[in-house]
Amino acid sequence: MEKELKEIVKILTEKKETISTMESCTGGGLADKITNVSGSSEVFKFSAVTYCNEFKVKMGVSKDIIDVYSVYSIETAHEMARNISDFTNSNYGIGITGKLKKADSNNEEGSDNEVFVSIYESTSERYYDLDIFVTRENREDNKLEVIEKTIDKLLGILKTVS
Repeated sequence: MEKELKEIVKILTEKKETISTMESCTGGGLADKITNVSGSSEVFKFSAVTYCNEFKVKMGVSKDIIDVYSVYSIETAHEMARNISDFTNSNYGIGITGKLKKADSNNEEGSDNEVFVSIYESTSERYYDLDIFVTRENREDNKLEVIEKTIDKLLGILKTVS
């Protein structure tokens, strides 16, 4: 994963592009991994950990989207990705929401092991999505699974988007 992260920072630096994240179930883990790379301060603008619905809404996620599709949906991940990109004027915004093999009594909708990831590219206004069913035994490993898959997806996008 370290090699992929270094390549992401290198590509963004060369393109003079930036990235920000709005994470829920990963608790800022993606932001942590990116900012561990030397030179990431040139490309990483901001991260918000919006663990509860109230702060997703405060960061621009439509309450109507949450009410209609649930907080655990690709629609909510889209809102998270686009709003963090808009808020920070970043080229890329990443939104992550879902459950890591645990029920949520405040939000009962959705599978207890499904995570939705959206990567928003502001120039084309395009979303790149992942629907991940976590498979590992503990919460920390499931977070890592989501982060690894998100990094792989982001690197693939950066290599193909000009």
